[in-house]
Amino acid sequence: MKSILLIGQSNMAGRGFIDNVKPIIDERIQVLKNGRWQMMDEPIHSDRTVAGIGPAASFAKLWLDEHPEETVGLIPCADGGTSIDDWAEEQPLTRHAISEAKFAMETSELIGILWHQGESDSMDGKYQDYAPKLSRLIQHFRDRLNVPTVPFVMGLLGDYLGREGFGQSATEFAQINAQIIAVATKHSNCYYVTGEQLSANPDGIHINAQSQRLLGMRYFVAFSKERDVTVPLPEEAYAEQLLYKHEYTKNEKMYQLVAEFSQNKISFETFGERMTKLQQT
Repeated sequence: MKSILLIGQSNMAGRGFIDNVKPIIDERIQVLKNGRWQMMDEPIHSDRTVAGIGPAASFAKLWLDEHPEETVGLIPCADGGTSIDDWAEEQPLTRHAISEAKFAMETSELIGILWHQGESDSMDGKYQDYAPKLSRLIQHFRDRLNVPTVPFVMGLLGDYLGREGFGQSATEFAQINAQIIAVATKHSNCYYVTGEQLSANPDGIHINAQSQRLLGMRYFVAFSKERDVTVPLPEEAYAEQLLYKHEYTKNEKMYQLVAEFSQNKISFETFGERMTKLQQT
C-alpha cells in the first residue's frame, strides 16, 4: 500500500457540504482510523463535527486511475483554525501527525504530503515570516519521517478571500500565496497548486464541496507531473466523468447499502432483501 499524509487547517480537513457532491466510493482507498486501515468514506477527517468534503478523495481517485493495481491510504491529520505556529516542530499537531505517519509506514510506503494552510495567518502582517516557518516545517517532516525527497504539495489560498463572512479577515491571502510560491521554488520536490476560480461556502472562508473536488484534481496533477499547477486545469470541466464510477464492486455496493440503512433512507426489510440479492451475485 502507498500512503499520503494530509496536514494543514480546515480546508485540508474539509468543510464542503457532504450532500452537495456525489460520494467517491472505492474500496482501494483506505483511511487510517484508530490504528486500522478502513475503507474511505467522507468526511475523511474528524477534527470537528462540521468536517466535510476536502481535496483528498478526488486526489486519491485519480491516483488510483493511474495505478489500478495499487491501494492508497490517507492519513488525516489536518486541524481546523490552526496557524503556521501550531505546526512548529514540537507542537502537538506536528508530533501527532508524525506519530500517525510513522504508524502508517509500518504497513505502507509514504509517497506524498499534502498541505493546505494559511487563512489563519492572512492578517496582521503574519505573512512576513511565513516562508521560513513553512520551510522548517517541510524539512522537519522529511527528517523525522526519514523521507528526504518525498513530494510536498501545497495549496494556495482561494482568491475569494477578503470579501465576506469569516473570510473578510483574511485580507493578506495574496501575500501568503507569494510566500508559499517562494517556498515551493526553494525546495526540491515541492509544488504548489493555484486557488484561482474556487468557490466558498456561504461563510466566505471554506472551499465548497464542488471546488474541493477540483482542488484535489490540481493536487494530483502537481504530484503526478511533478510541477506547479499555476492555473485551473482544462480537465476540471470533465470532473463529473473523471471522479465518479459507473460500475461498483460487490463490496462497494454493500458499503452503499449499509450507508443507506444507517442514514434511515431504507427500511430494515428493504436492507435485508437487497443485501441477500447482493450476496447471491
